[in-house]
This record gives sequence, C-alpha cells and structure tokens, in this order.
Amino acid sequence: MARADSARAAAEDSLEDYAFRYVPRSFRRWSAGAVGVMALGPIAFLADLSIGASIGLEHGTVNAVLGIALASVIIFAVGVPIAYYAVRYNIDLDLIARGSGFGYYGSAITTVIFGGFTCIFFALEGAIMAQGLHLALGLPLAAGYVISTLVVIPIVIYGMRALERLQFWTTPLWLVLALSPLLWIVVSDPASVRAFLTFPGASGGAVDVGAVVAGAAVCFALTPQLAEQVDYLRAMPPRTRANARTWWTSFLLAGPGWVVFSGVKQVIGVFLAVYVMTRLGPGAEARATEPAHQLLVMYTSLVPEWVALALVLVLIILAQVKINVTNAYSGSLAWSNVYTRITRHYPGRTVFVFFNLAIALALMLLDVFSLIAFVLALYANIVMAWLVTIAADIVVNKYVLRLSPRFPEFRRGMLHAWNPVGPVSVVLASALSLSAFAGLFGPELRPYSVLIAIGVAVLVTPLTAIATRGRFYLRRGSDGIDLPMLDADGNPSGERLRCHVTGYTFERPDMLASAQPGRLGELQYVSSLALTLDRAGQHVLPPEPWRAGRRPRDGPYGGSRGGEG
Repeated sequence: MARADSARAAAEDSLEDYAFRYVPRSFRRWSAGAVGVMALGPIAFLADLSIGASIGLEHGTVNAVLGIALASVIIFAVGVPIAYYAVRYNIDLDLIARGSGFGYYGSAITTVIFGGFTCIFFALEGAIMAQGLHLALGLPLAAGYVISTLVVIPIVIYGMRALERLQFWTTPLWLVLALSPLLWIVVSDPASVRAFLTFPGASGGAVDVGAVVAGAAVCFALTPQLAEQVDYLRAMPPRTRANARTWWTSFLLAGPGWVVFSGVKQVIGVFLAVYVMTRLGPGAEARATEPAHQLLVMYTSLVPEWVALALVLVLIILAQVKINVTNAYSGSLAWSNVYTRITRHYPGRTVFVFFNLAIALALMLLDVFSLIAFVLALYANIVMAWLVTIAADIVVNKYVLRLSPRFPEFRRGMLHAWNPVGPVSVVLASALSLSAFAGLFGPELRPYSVLIAIGVAVLVTPLTAIATRGRFYLRRGSDGIDLPMLDADGNPSGERLRCHVTGYTFERPDMLASAQPGRLGELQYVSSLALTLDRAGQHVLPPEPWRAGRRPRDGPYGGSRGGEG
C-alpha cells in the first residue's frame, strides 16, 4: 500500500478512533456530562474487591484502609495535571508524553508500559468473570477465560461510539446490583461492621508504617487506569462559559477522581473479605479474596442460593464486560500507536484488538490471578516512575522552570526523536525502586520501593531538564502556519486545512506546513497523521538552530486568540 493510501486509510475514524493523533471537534459530539458518565463506566471493575481483600487479610483493616487512602491521595495528585492536559487539549497520554519529556519516539516506552498494563488488567478481570461462570454454571475455568475474551470483541471493534452506549445504559443496573445488598448488610447486621473495624489480619492489626506503605504499593499498580480514563476524556467538548461547571465536574470526577471510587471499592473489598471469613469460618482465606465468592456470600444472606447465583452471575458479567471492553479498547490504541510510529505502516486498530486479547488470554491461562498481589506490587514500581515523570514535567518543568513548552506538542517535525528528560527519569526511578523491591537495599526498605520510584521521578525529571537546558523539547519553534492554534476560549481551534498528502481536511492542531511546496511554489499543509507514515521525512520541515538560554514558547504556535487556562 502506498504511503498516501495508508494515510487515507488511517484517516477513516469509524474504526480507528484517533489512535495516534488529536481528537478533532467534529468527532467530539457528546456533552461534557455524557463524556463524564461514559468515562466512569469502567470503574465497575471488580479487581478492586480482590485487591482490598488481599491487603486487608495480610495487614488488617486499619493498615489496609490507611494504605488505600495514602495511595488514593498520591494517585489523585498525579492524575490532576495529566487528566487536565488530556481534556483541555483532547489528546491521549502518549501524545501528552511526547511533549512532556520523552520526544516523538521516546514516548513509545511509556505506551508499551501502558499496553502491558491493559493486558495484565484484562487478564485479572477476565479471570474474575471466569470464576463467576464456574461458580454459577460449573463451566471450566479455561472455557471461561476464552468466553471472557471473545465477548468483548464485537463492542471493541466499533470503538468509542459503541463503548458510549454500553457504559451509559449498563451503569444504573450495575449500581443497583452492587450497592443494594451491601447497604442492606451494613444496616441490618451491625456485627459485621464491628468485625470489619476490628479485623487484625495476619500481621496482628497494630498500625505499622511498613504495612501501610506495602498495602499502598499494591494499589499504585492501578494508576494506569488514569490512561484508560483519558482515552474517554479526550473526547470532551470545548470548554465554554455555558458548560464550564459541567466540564469541570466531569473532569474532576472522571479524571483524577476515578481513584476515589476505586479506593472506596477497595475498602468494600476488605469488608467483604472479613464478612466471608465470619460467615464461612477459618480456612476461607482463598475464597475471601475472590469477588465471585464475596458476592455470593453477600447475596445468600438476603435471598435463596439459586437466586443469589443468578444475581452474582449477572453482576460479574456486567462489571467485567464494562471494564474489559475498555482494557481491550485502550490496549488496541496503545499497540497500534507504537507499531505505526515505528514501522510507518498502519494495519488498522482491529489487528491490535486481537493482539492485545491474545496476550491477555495467555496470561489468564498462566493463572496470573493467583499472583495478583505480587504482580501488581511489582508493576507498580514501573508504573509510578512513568506517570510521576509526566506529571512532574507538566507541573515543574512547564509551569515552574518553564523549560518545557506549556502547549502539549505531539507532532512529528516539531519534536526531537528522543528527549532524555523522560527516559532518564523513568529508567533511574524504575531501577532503584525495583532494586529496593528485590531486597537489594535490605528488607527494611522493601515496602518503600514505590515511594522511592515516586521520589526519584519527582527529583530527576526537573534536574535532567535543567542539565539539558530544555534543549530537546522542541525541534522547531514554529510549525510554519500563521493561524492561531486556540480559539477565544483557549480551546484547540476547529479551523480546517487540507492535507496535500491525503487529500482530507484536518483541524488546525493536527496540521503543519509541508517542506514540499506546491507546483507554483505555494505553501502546502501536511497533517500529523501523514507525517507519522512519511518514511522518507520528505514533508518534514528542517530543524531550527538551538540557542543556549532560549526558552520554549508558553503559547501555541501561530499565536492565539485566547489563553491557555
């Protein structure tokens, strides 16, 4: 397929869903409230119950709740700048990372980390669905793994529009099924609440800083859920005076606020684990960490067992489909982004739906669920090194040091291939935290490995930017188009320009001046999409000389009619 043909194919948005570019206004037809509801749909996932149960059984209720709270506060703080850039400029986390310390190819590192998360998380959630099918129908676990994988394909292939309908219509039913029996138990069985509040866990129950941090470390592994929230939130409409209140509410609740809902569910997981232990007695630890058994014990306290089994099956299928369509969708976006950028060939997002699901199915068959606490605690070290680096670049390097351009540049031709700021921070923070996790710095520091990753990333990110004097953020100071990037309200402009490579029109943030003039020497425009597939770089403008002491522009190229706030 010719490059122009490949670019035209990638420009078709019905299945591609803007896997590696800015989401234009023409696609963002939903209201801010609708996008917020859609983004909160995946929070139905049940792995939170298992995570909270595992932490609670090991460290006791008090340490578990404190650990969950610690992780939630830090994740919220990390999520605010990242989610804001996503909803304000309508780009995903990979595009944010490109202009936040990683460079055009460097951000592929972060996308691979995220792609791995979607596979692991899909496997964990798929295993929970298989457990529910086994419990209710006696279906072998292996068959349940296959079913939980196949059931999401018809929805994921059709992208955002299909996901929006699923999340919107299923959320009310999920809320009723999940909360009604829980509230009944809390009100009608005060003894279960007392047992939960005083549960000591295997460690004896005394408040211990190491136990709190160890519990938080498991929760940190869920931080990449923020990137999945961003995949929805990038479809947010422009912020105006008319929709400002709804816009900010949706941003806060569905952006960084996802972790509040997640943390509450983890605490509920501790409660249900203790409830299972008190109902079934000693020896029930294994079942107390499985959401299928947690929900069954909860429902059988209200209704006959056959009704409880039916309700549990409906709830599990509902919850797991809601989250796993998101895992598969976000994973397909991530893998297609990396592959297309490296190979300059676009095979279609659907190919990577199956790629992502194949890896997740293999992990399920390898029984990754039995190692959930270890896998998540291990992965949390890399995850936090990655996300804290991006957040630190946005907050410190962009707004304090002003070494990083505030406008989130993501277009090839405007960026260097590699920026050492991000990779150096991620590699160093990951290496030190994983060394601590492996016990190389002694058993005393092992529980603090994730905090080491966070601390190193916060320090190294600005220090590397200072050491390099911001030299590797921008390849050019201008994209060659003398049109404003933002409108009067500070939103990305919806003005459209024609790409001479594809023949399609694209909105202003997606466009650059082409290095190839027209037949009469006139200026031509090229889309970031066409540049992604331009192997020879024939349309890329030459770099501008770097001058020591030059600061990146705070505003977007071509000027602006409005501010960036």
